[in-house]
Amino acid sequence: MENTARPEYPRPHFDRSDRWLNLNGEWDFAREPGQYGESIVVPFPWEHPDSGVVAHWLPRAWYRRRIERPADWASERTVLHFGAVHHHATVWINGVLAVEHTGGYLPFEADITDLLDDGVGELVVQVDAPTDKRFIPHGKQRSTPPDDYDGCAFTPSSGIWQTIWLEPRPAEYISQLELRPTADSIEVTMTGPSPVRIEIPGVLIREYDEWPGTVTLPIAEPRLWTVDNPHLYDVIVTAGADTVRGYTGLRTIEWHSGNLVLNGVPTYVRGVLDQGFWPTGGHTAPSDEALRRDLELARAAGFNLVRKHIKLEDPRWLYWADRLGMLVWAEPPSTGRFRADAVASFEDVAAGMVARDGNHPSIVIWGAYNEEWGLDWDVPGDPAKQDAVRRAYRIIKAADPSRPIVDNSGWAHVETDLVDWHYYDENVGSWAAIADRVINTSDGRFPVRLGPEFVAEKAIAAPGFDGTGKMRLNGEYGGGSTSVERGWHLRWQTQELRRHPRNAGYIYTELYDIEHETVGIYTYDRRPKDLGGVVPSDVHADTVLIVDVTPEAPGRDLVLAGESASIPVRVSHHGPEPLLGTLHWSSGSAPIDAKPFTVTEPIEVTRTHPGRLHLWITDPGGTVVARTFVDITPADDPN
Repeated sequence: MENTARPEYPRPHFDRSDRWLNLNGEWDFAREPGQYGESIVVPFPWEHPDSGVVAHWLPRAWYRRRIERPADWASERTVLHFGAVHHHATVWINGVLAVEHTGGYLPFEADITDLLDDGVGELVVQVDAPTDKRFIPHGKQRSTPPDDYDGCAFTPSSGIWQTIWLEPRPAEYISQLELRPTADSIEVTMTGPSPVRIEIPGVLIREYDEWPGTVTLPIAEPRLWTVDNPHLYDVIVTAGADTVRGYTGLRTIEWHSGNLVLNGVPTYVRGVLDQGFWPTGGHTAPSDEALRRDLELARAAGFNLVRKHIKLEDPRWLYWADRLGMLVWAEPPSTGRFRADAVASFEDVAAGMVARDGNHPSIVIWGAYNEEWGLDWDVPGDPAKQDAVRRAYRIIKAADPSRPIVDNSGWAHVETDLVDWHYYDENVGSWAAIADRVINTSDGRFPVRLGPEFVAEKAIAAPGFDGTGKMRLNGEYGGGSTSVERGWHLRWQTQELRRHPRNAGYIYTELYDIEHETVGIYTYDRRPKDLGGVVPSDVHADTVLIVDVTPEAPGRDLVLAGESASIPVRVSHHGPEPLLGTLHWSSGSAPIDAKPFTVTEPIEVTRTHPGRLHLWITDPGGTVVARTFVDITPADDPN
């Protein structure tokens, strides 16, 4: 069979790509046992057009194809790899059970050497994809009966949704390669046979007759992994007869003095929510280029971090984040309801997330639960649910103590490194007031709309939690129904977050539309939107202007009540050095002196006539480094 879908090697962080066989492409497909009357394109979920099937609410299906081991693999073991299959996979080779696996987001494998007939086999995969997903990790895939959060759920992605491939390997092989960097060293943990040879090309070679399990390799003249210069080091490990290539970037992550500190440099988080869906493939991107393009779109809009929301994304996406210098907040897919088996499954996928993705230098935050999903929105009232949050945090922390963790993103924190909060409000004035209160006072209460007619009061802290001294950042925000309204809220709400130096950053909802959820900066097919003149990269720049007015509506930010209006304008600057520049407007200018991670005192800008007032800052070389505008209407405007 000719491979036409997703031809790239799927696992760049644990690379044996010198010899492998991609099994993507057309397979036989059956909705009933043995009834192979259709074909499906692997690895696209069966609900979506790229699969060629488009079968909705199908709870079980079968895949079939012929496989043949390359002749030069005959002296080695042949291993069948699955990137991810939702949800339960049963795999046979030539009618003999090869492996079963439960869980739709983690990889699994089977040594099929002894099941092949002279190197040839019939591969059959039965996939069970429950329509009732409430008690399994599934994230934003829609369930029936529905999740409590069904209003923001989407078409499911059932079946094989990541690449399937074959690889040869020796009988004794490398099963684990964990790389944990500092600013000048790499800690290597490897499970495999001896002797061991480690090469970092152009840097060092080390050989070990008996492998000790873990070694720390100092790097001479280290080059750091940064957002602007994401340098990567290849790490080639040969253990016995097996060789695996990994990579990492030298960097440190700390949270202190109110901010993320990357390699000792304070870094304000300008993040965006990305849920990992595509119009024709659901969970599966149409190409490797599409994965890269989403990160480039986020960077073009001014973001330096992507929160990959309740989904373990294709490892190729994390590879591109590493290559492009995009920071990542990674988190596991949620369950829908609270039950012991659901909690256990969630904990399994949370631990598996760290095991699969821990080598990626781009990941700077691990998440666990989100908004009490899978906890019945009742963490404060139920000690068992508090224990579940605490346990998830500790599972991730035990697996990787090097990164900060958010225990329950949004509210009701139990045990966490970062205190985040989610707040949506269509009223700019009340949004600004509550943001001020949550960031700057001990009163962490705010209203949350959990349904069309259901508003609950939530609080940052669950009973017994003390967030004093912990970093605070916004974990989700945004407002508006039309694209123009979305742009207006983006501009005004983001400036309010920049107003408060105690706030370490934010996550805007969201990067692109998905199905009925039309709140993205881009459309579902990744085209720019008309945001009413708002340029996202201006809103999410290192330097932004903060206008001290409470706007009324899109196109009507300020009413000119008299002959003139005095408009106070401040500057928030997050560059590494002070900014000595000039604030400009149509009828004047003023010098500015903005210190890093502070907000300046206001500069009064006078306006005598209605219209759009443009404001911008130039640096000493004349380059524009910040822009905004204010729409001013006369008092007698009927609108």
